[in-house]
Amino acid sequence: MVAPAVPEIYEEDELFAAVDARSESLQNLRELGPPDLVYLVKQPKTGSTRQTGVYHHVTGIDASSSASLAAYVNTLTFSPLDKTNKVVSGVYCCYNAFSHLDMRVEVKIPGSLESYCIDERGDKRVATEALWLETFLCGVLRAYSYADDGSGDAIRKIVGVRRFNPVTNTEMEHRFLDAAERLFFMGRQLSSDPETQVPNTVTNHLTSGLLKYIHTTGRYTSGINLFEKLRTKDVEVSSLLAKVLRMADEEVRAVRLMFDALQDVPMDYALLDCQADFCSSKGEGEMALECAKRAVTAAPSEFSTWARLAEVYVNLEQWDLALLTLNSCPMFTYQDKDTPRMPQPSRIMLPILAESMLDEIDEGQPRQGDPHDYVHPSLRRLHAATYQGTFLKAYNLLTKIAAAIGWDQLLKVRSEVFVMEEEYRTERQQSTSKHSIHTIPETNGDHEHESGHSSQDDSSDEPATNGDDGPQGGDAIERPEQTMASEAAKSGSEPVIRSIAFLLHTVPEQTPVREMARQPVHGPVRGSAHLHHLANRGRPVPAASMEYKKSATEWEILGELAERLHHFEEGIEAYQNCLSIRFSPKAMRGLLKLYEQQNDTRSMLGALIRLIAWQYRWYSEFSPELLFMIRKLIEDEGAVKVRSIVQATNLPQTVLDLTHQYCQLCATFRSSGSDG
Repeated sequence: MVAPAVPEIYEEDELFAAVDARSESLQNLRELGPPDLVYLVKQPKTGSTRQTGVYHHVTGIDASSSASLAAYVNTLTFSPLDKTNKVVSGVYCCYNAFSHLDMRVEVKIPGSLESYCIDERGDKRVATEALWLETFLCGVLRAYSYADDGSGDAIRKIVGVRRFNPVTNTEMEHRFLDAAERLFFMGRQLSSDPETQVPNTVTNHLTSGLLKYIHTTGRYTSGINLFEKLRTKDVEVSSLLAKVLRMADEEVRAVRLMFDALQDVPMDYALLDCQADFCSSKGEGEMALECAKRAVTAAPSEFSTWARLAEVYVNLEQWDLALLTLNSCPMFTYQDKDTPRMPQPSRIMLPILAESMLDEIDEGQPRQGDPHDYVHPSLRRLHAATYQGTFLKAYNLLTKIAAAIGWDQLLKVRSEVFVMEEEYRTERQQSTSKHSIHTIPETNGDHEHESGHSSQDDSSDEPATNGDDGPQGGDAIERPEQTMASEAAKSGSEPVIRSIAFLLHTVPEQTPVREMARQPVHGPVRGSAHLHHLANRGRPVPAASMEYKKSATEWEILGELAERLHHFEEGIEAYQNCLSIRFSPKAMRGLLKLYEQQNDTRSMLGALIRLIAWQYRWYSEFSPELLFMIRKLIEDEGAVKVRSIVQATNLPQTVLDLTHQYCQLCATFRSSGSDG
């Protein structure tokens, strides 16, 4: 396969500052660790002995031994972009999240090789075979965790990361699954996805990585074999086996397995959740409801069980119970992936791989030093764009309800289920008899009732707290304890949140949708007019201002906004407008969803070719999401047809070859449809 170009981040004044910064950050790592760090020391081939430090990050390199890491360093000794300098030494750093050690390999060129590990205190330790096994497994999991989904979001987070596919053949798969089997019951040490409160045997980064690998590659038989062996040691593994059986369309076996396993562990919340999901997928809402209720009883402190119950109520169109359940979801502070904290570099070189060059991707892109796109302030304040973890999932559930019944009806249901803070105070003063009500606290300056009036500025830093003001005594209304944690979706100055008030009140993009629903409109509000409403927060827009041309970034933001609010057609139009100005992977990824809905294979492949080329442009040869889509197309249409459509595309052959490499990977793994 064509290797991506090598980005270079320069340290010309202080050698090894990046390595020292990595050592200092080890004690703060809580997840799988940052991408691997590769640090090279260069000096001129002739004359001067002045040395310069150059580094980049990388994922997906075989980290099973010091020799494999040294081999990667050796591939960097020749640079087509730098013919005046030579590499004299290199350091490869790879984090072992099981033992909280940074495995290091130092290479002298030409000459020696030394391997060791650094602990959280900065002390050296011996690198044993057992530690290398753990490091190898962490490397594979990190490659999947840090991979980009095609939208470019992960690529933009860290500058200069080369992303490789960690498992490129069946032999490497065998080594990966063997390591996973040997270390499986240590998986809880790796932490878990942000939606999980307490990592356990079946819910952690190891199991998430295994399921993502199986889903991406379609290697169901390998996954079934692995989990069947592990199930003999712990029946709780049955929930993972059931998920893979369902992926493989072995639903009868999955149902029988879930039934049998629940005889042994009747309160296994992962199994009950799996049952609820299966029943929902078959339209058996009442059966799903019973399973979801039992799962909540089994794990009342886990967000996933409450979210599943809320989702079941949404599917049953029991909106009041869906809101009550959503309000009961325990919310957790979002723990982002570990990212490198590097000192300020002296300069950065981001070369372009010749094979990935495509005019329509490069044309119109802002050059270094060009001003950024203008973005209207109202579009910069869309808080939901930053929601992650439990807050994002709760937001998605609420917008799903809003899309189904409209904001007027949602506010009506809300008023029947909850009493807002201000309403509560009034009611408390006027109440003359005992009764119990549910409450939602108001946020500062954002009092909203059924009339739909709300503050346009939601930038207040602190919401009102549930104070104890008001008359005390026997006639006071009982106030139930709030169940949502007072933590925000992101660190920093994000306001403290309680209950689902932040969803109903502090998300500004809801305002234009609510107001649009109330404004008399002659015919449906569609296309650009609708998007202008979104951009202007629902305020009437003069006809003359419709001539204003939005920037590509604004159209991209509007597309995301429409997607979040389930306005699919408007989202597609926004993405198309963005792409008419310049290429955007996020916009192209949005159009890919449209083509998928339409079963338009040719257009899907056209989008995938461009997304794969863009990924290579930014040093990524591996995106699980794009590989999955290629694999599904081959499964549905056959490899011959897919390759023929790709080859018939009027694009440079070097660009097409990048997509052919994804197709070849499917053939290597003998994916369905790849043999004909």
